[in-house]
Amino acid sequence: MLARTALRASTLRSISRQTTKRAASSSSNASKEQSPRMLNIAGTAATVAAVGSVSLYYQQYGFGNTVYAGTPAEEGLHAPHFPWVHNEWLKTFDHAALRRGFQVYREVCASCHSLSRVPWRALVGVTHTVDEVKAMAEEHEYDDEPNDVGDIEKRAGKLSDPIPSPYANDNAARAANQGALPPDLSLIVKGRHGGCDYIFALLTGYPDEPPAGTKLPEGLNFNPYFPGTGIAMARVLYDGVVEYEDGTPATTSQMAKDVVEFLNWAAEPEHDQRKKMGMKVLAVTSVLLALSIWVKRYKWAPLKTRKIVYTPPKH
Repeated sequence: MLARTALRASTLRSISRQTTKRAASSSSNASKEQSPRMLNIAGTAATVAAVGSVSLYYQQYGFGNTVYAGTPAEEGLHAPHFPWVHNEWLKTFDHAALRRGFQVYREVCASCHSLSRVPWRALVGVTHTVDEVKAMAEEHEYDDEPNDVGDIEKRAGKLSDPIPSPYANDNAARAANQGALPPDLSLIVKGRHGGCDYIFALLTGYPDEPPAGTKLPEGLNFNPYFPGTGIAMARVLYDGVVEYEDGTPATTSQMAKDVVEFLNWAAEPEHDQRKKMGMKVLAVTSVLLALSIWVKRYKWAPLKTRKIVYTPPKH
């Protein structure tokens, strides 16, 4: 009787041990199956949170914006952001606007500001035809090679010549502008924080009367967007000061927009070609990326999906 009882007890203990092992193995397998799923869920949640935070930051502050600690008197009033079409990914310069902008520069800005880093040939196919640019270049005289007696003679301009400066040198420019040196406009868009926004706001930001209590040195004009708010350049753009060839109404804002777009092209003439090349690169790299993913899956699928089974030797 005691032997039967001991046998039953040992049998129950072995059964319970097997049941415990099976439960442990099943829970281990379940945990292994759930582990990758939980990792995927956690990775997806982290990615969504990161993208959301970046989007929120972009909406609030934007990328590339700089916070200036100076007061408006030191830094000038920060220009608002304007929706320039050429800043979009798939947009280029409006070449009709570039032609109008060059007209504004010639008739208004060229009397004080130079564009010395832009040769006449750069305008060909962008704003004017070859014959038109040649005619404009021939209106100006440039120094030629010395003759037999060493005298410098003058010649008509050519396409290879730079657009001439209105002054012979910096001293002449200062003397004609009460000591202020008008900056060269070739790279002015890149040389001012705010770029196109700043220049457009500056050209259109002259008030009819300075604010009450404003005291400016003699010869300066009030403009809230200029650092120090006192600028030597007076307002130059008024409605109708230029008569556009294509009949576009020459309002102050229209002329400012056109000349700013032209100056942006002058500082970045490769803009359109760069975007065109960028789209080609994106198209080619997208195809290469898809091919590389397919090759990776093709090569690694047999290795990733194979099952290694160990068969212990039989005793």
